[in-house]
Amino acid sequence: MAAPTDDPRVHDEYVETIPSDASANDQAGDITLVGVVHDHPASVHRVRSLIGSNDPATVALELSPLAIPLFEAYATGERDEAPPEFGGEMSAAIQAADCEVVGVDAPNAAFVVRLAARILDERPDPRTVYRVLRGTLSVSRHALQCRLGAVVARLTGRTIELDRPLDHECTRRDPPAEQAADEKRQANQSLSLLRAFETPEPMHLRDATREECMAAKLADLRTAGDVLAVVGIDHLDGVTAALDS
Repeated sequence: MAAPTDDPRVHDEYVETIPSDASANDQAGDITLVGVVHDHPASVHRVRSLIGSNDPATVALELSPLAIPLFEAYATGERDEAPPEFGGEMSAAIQAADCEVVGVDAPNAAFVVRLAARILDERPDPRTVYRVLRGTLSVSRHALQCRLGAVVARLTGRTIELDRPLDHECTRRDPPAEQAADEKRQANQSLSLLRAFETPEPMHLRDATREECMAAKLADLRTAGDVLAVVGIDHLDGVTAALDS
């Protein structure tokens, strides 16, 4: 990864790098995981900055492949212009990338296979299985809506906003230090809640499977060179652990 800058929004606290194993594959690249607070201006800046300084072969996003075209529609303008109005750090990453961009999150076929295998292995109670499947169906429906929104945007030239951006207590016009402090406060709150309470079993099953699938896809992508992956801060440790295992 490129050396850090003096900008407080670009730091190592939410960045993990898994170096390549050159002995296994001469072409294998590093995987740099960039944790984000979704839609936060500090996260948007960090993603854009690290993509620009690392020049990866692939940018991987915590999005379903079905959703990528909609975020590509959001990512108008040149990479040195202001971030897109919609799509948060994901469309900002697409705008900044001068390389292949892929979605590595569920739903996809690998996720369905791994989820079924985990359910058969762990044998959760029927109510848990029902809640997992209901949540998976909801996520799949949203991904399909994103794909449909991209089609409508292409045909009509209209911007289709499916998710209202999350509101934060700062904007990209605030000083970098204020943005970084607000992001850190929100990240600490999120991680503290995550560690203080036991994750409900349906969410554990779904998220653990998502993280395994994302890690497996990233491991495949690294065979073509360095990969920079944008993931929610809540998934940073899980994906890192899955890659290290």
